[in-house]
Amino acid sequence: MSGPSDDAPPVSEPRRRSWRLLEPAPPVGIPLPAPGHEARGIRRIVAPNPGPMTYHGTNSWLVDWEGGTAVIDPGSEDPAHLQALASAAGGRLSHILLTHTHKDHLDGAETLARMTGAPVCAFRDSADPAFSPQHPLEDGDAIAGLTVLHTPGHASDHLCFAREDGILFSGDHVMGWSSSVVPPPPHGDLTVFLRQLARVRDRGDRLMLSAHGPAITDPAALVGGLIEHRLGREATILALLKPEPVGFDALFTRAYGSLKPALHRAARNNLLSHLLKLAGDGRATQDEEGWRLA
Repeated sequence: MSGPSDDAPPVSEPRRRSWRLLEPAPPVGIPLPAPGHEARGIRRIVAPNPGPMTYHGTNSWLVDWEGGTAVIDPGSEDPAHLQALASAAGGRLSHILLTHTHKDHLDGAETLARMTGAPVCAFRDSADPAFSPQHPLEDGDAIAGLTVLHTPGHASDHLCFAREDGILFSGDHVMGWSSSVVPPPPHGDLTVFLRQLARVRDRGDRLMLSAHGPAITDPAALVGGLIEHRLGREATILALLKPEPVGFDALFTRAYGSLKPALHRAARNNLLSHLLKLAGDGRATQDEEGWRLA
């Protein structure tokens, strides 16, 4: 599950998304080169899993390195998609890397591993109890010419993968088309998510390639916009709280009354995450009657 976390703004917030990057629907099943000659050896194949939470589909990134080709996020069990990944790797698939274990990233990984013999590599503490990586990873590890960054928030097991030349594969942590869903603990954590956004913003990468949507060619500006957007959302929710208790459902209606029903579950998760962060900051409190200003 990726985004949008809040495709429509709360009813009290104007519609502003100056940071957003959109693109026409790309072809699926075809290796597409990453933008710019500096990104040689990087291609994406878009998985056939479009939807309100995945945009045009999951970007499966193929990354050449001296030991072969790694694929990041197979993203779909569709046989044609997996065959396209295997074919594009030309028999040199060395690793299957997962940014995290949400279905639109994990699906197809074990099937592709059986097809190619490449190990599935993911964070050592999987958020999916039914999955264990063949090659556990943690922050700072080096694999397939990439450095592992543990970036929890959207998911407790979320990873980004950095190349030495300033290219960061940012998964769902940073996307151009939408901000990510941040579920409440233990699966997500908004405070940690914001901290990890600042971490990748300050790295100075020149290109971010996310799991959904187009390439991000000005990472610092876009991540800064995402952080401002989140803090603006927090301010909007804080303004809805009063000294008297307000029930969660009433807060949701006031904050997201115009949102499409298909996005309600994600928006409710985000609202709860914001409320829990406000509580952790000492600015909100909850009792049996609802949420109120601290």
